[in-house]
Amino acid sequence: MKVDNKTVLVTGASRGIGRAIAEEFAKNGANVAFTYLSSVEKGQALEVDLAKYGTKIKGYRSDASDYAAAEQLVTEVVADFGNLDILINNAGVTRDTLLMRMSEEQWDDVLRINLKSVFNLTKAATKPMMRAKAGSIINITSVVGLMGNAGQANYSASKAGILGFTKSVAKELGSRNIRSNAIAPGFIESEMTGELNEEQLKEWTKSIPLKRAGQGQDIANACLFLGSDASSYITGQVLVVDGGMLM
Repeated sequence: MKVDNKTVLVTGASRGIGRAIAEEFAKNGANVAFTYLSSVEKGQALEVDLAKYGTKIKGYRSDASDYAAAEQLVTEVVADFGNLDILINNAGVTRDTLLMRMSEEQWDDVLRINLKSVFNLTKAATKPMMRAKAGSIINITSVVGLMGNAGQANYSASKAGILGFTKSVAKELGSRNIRSNAIAPGFIESEMTGELNEEQLKEWTKSIPLKRAGQGQDIANACLFLGSDASSYITGQVLVVDGGMLM
């Protein structure tokens, strides 16, 4: 699963899953461009941390949900790195509440940040990838996009939308040697799950055959596979990384 000298762009990489993905690619020889928005200090610290791997690293403060900003970001990445081989759409938020209490703003925010950002970056990235006649697009969705979840109608809808988008892009761009796949994480330990108490964590892990929560590294490993030439005949697929929760 070598990615030596390939350039990867990871959105929302200042913490959690995104940070683990960026580090895994840098560790395996890739040049890493990544974005952050509100977590400025963490984004700047990540740029310093990843430099130890000896590849080219650069962080960009950019809003993936802004169409013009996404276009400008890809233009800058290609200018700075010379190419763009792998795009990982990871940026996302939650605004959880029951549908009867959900505001229009909560709905719009989640769809804009989680789904529109995938459209924005993918559309921008396809231009350099089509010129190179190669590329791998990896969209981070969620198991709730497959099964739904009470209190997450907005989040589930955004993640389900990513699935349809991923498959459509795979059909459109396959003839150009550009692959499009999605990864659906299950219960992954993060800052968000850190807010759960011990009893809640036990309830979650009971439903997982492997009897543990996943780690950011588990998602990073899947991304490395789909970004590398080891998966060169895989496109339009959804790789569920959930410890067997959806079986």
